[in-house]
Amino acid sequence: MALGLVAKKAIVKEINDVAQQALSVAVAEYRGMEVAELTKLRRQAREQGVYLKVIRNTLAKRALEGTKFEDIESALKGPLVYGFSIDAPGAAARLLKDAQKESKHLKVTALSLGSGLLGPEKLEAVASLPTRDEALAKLLATFKAPVSKFVRTINEVPTKFVRVLSAIKDAK
Repeated sequence: MALGLVAKKAIVKEINDVAQQALSVAVAEYRGMEVAELTKLRRQAREQGVYLKVIRNTLAKRALEGTKFEDIESALKGPLVYGFSIDAPGAAARLLKDAQKESKHLKVTALSLGSGLLGPEKLEAVASLPTRDEALAKLLATFKAPVSKFVRTINEVPTKFVRVLSAIKDAK
């Protein structure tokens, strides 16, 4: 069923609004996927905080104009599903990477973090980006490490002294 001009404008506006907020976008060709597989993928996307949408490429090109993802335009060929990561930069890539393992029909064709078009060979790198909580935990561990090591070093002096005294006592 053909979309009217008003419906097309609404879709373009919705995608543009999502793209303005998104941290990254992953695009995959879904040719040959069954409806049940696509429904399962949509459910997983909702659970992981990924905005997943199947839209026409011409509408996607218009929606992405003026956003940081407009460089992805050259990769928009064929029936595509668009995944926008809202909370974590690697969420959409992780979702499509996992779905790609389950479905032989799903193929990631392009990725963008807003700094240029990335090919499907970068899927693993983008999917392994940490979530916000993971990044904060790593940063905290980095800050905590020198202090912890200093405290252990300081604590080692009296401990070593007690061990020497214990060894002398045991020797007598």
